[in-house]
Amino acid sequence: MSKLKVVTIVGARPQIIKAAALSRVIKNSFSNQIEEVIVHTGQHYDENMSAVFFDELEIPKEKYNLGVGSQTHAQQTAMMITELEKVLSIEKPHAVVVYGDTNSTLAAALTASKMFIPVVHIEAGLRSFNKKMPEEINRICCDHVSTLLFAPTVTAVKNLTKENFAVNAKPPFTIDNPAVFHCGDVMFDNSIYFKEKAESESTIIKQLGISKDNFVLVTIHRENNTDNTVNLTNIFKSIVEIAEEREIDFVIPLHPRTRKMMESLFSKSFFNKINDNKRLKIILPIPFLDIIALETNCKLIITDSGGVQKKVTSLKNHALF
Repeated sequence: MSKLKVVTIVGARPQIIKAAALSRVIKNSFSNQIEEVIVHTGQHYDENMSAVFFDELEIPKEKYNLGVGSQTHAQQTAMMITELEKVLSIEKPHAVVVYGDTNSTLAAALTASKMFIPVVHIEAGLRSFNKKMPEEINRICCDHVSTLLFAPTVTAVKNLTKENFAVNAKPPFTIDNPAVFHCGDVMFDNSIYFKEKAESESTIIKQLGISKDNFVLVTIHRENNTDNTVNLTNIFKSIVEIAEEREIDFVIPLHPRTRKMMESLFSKSFFNKINDNKRLKIILPIPFLDIIALETNCKLIITDSGGVQKKVTSLKNHALF
């Protein structure tokens, strides 16, 4: 019997992390039955944001890298669709697996569905009910062209039910008769799996010269924060104020987008004030094991990342929104 071929599409760092869970299971339990082909769209192209994760999380190297880079939403999605059509025509997979709600997710779902290839959406049914968020448009569109929808929570299943998905659909499953599964969260699985490895291998706490349970971890990357002068300024003003009043360190791994926007949106004096503050440890994006170590050992997390918010429920901390 020939193997079932699946093409896994990743493009952003969280998708690479999530894909590790599926790749690990295929490698350990289904290598004789499933062939996985990984396609990296290049949506995140920084070495620390992408490539290092493949090595650290033991993910098979991608067979294709589309190298789309940073573009407008329309340009990026269009470039992905064009290149993905070529890849899928070559590979002829039985299914295409997508994660989350990025432009890579949308492009892959649209391309595969128009080529009559079943789409498997992991993290289906998640909703913010805010269509001003590009991610909300992506996740809704993806769900409605998917054949297999894997929902991480009961709420996600309920969201799909409200959108007229039949949660008790019977096979054969198709784009017109999709299946909904309440499966749990792959990010949670990975947090548990890699926590022990992070504790033994990560040296980030020592490198930064910080004390366990005595620092705040901050991540900022949402467009409505990074591209809004008022929002981004207020966030950093609050960080500076809390750091000085509470005499506590802040560790801020800066997304490349956030760093770029800070340089262009902040006044020179305010930008220098942030960089000169000894309490603020502004660092480059870091590997997954280091992030796990920081999340495990910090006193508090401030984030606009839905993935981080979900992940910390498996650790000891609570997120401050």
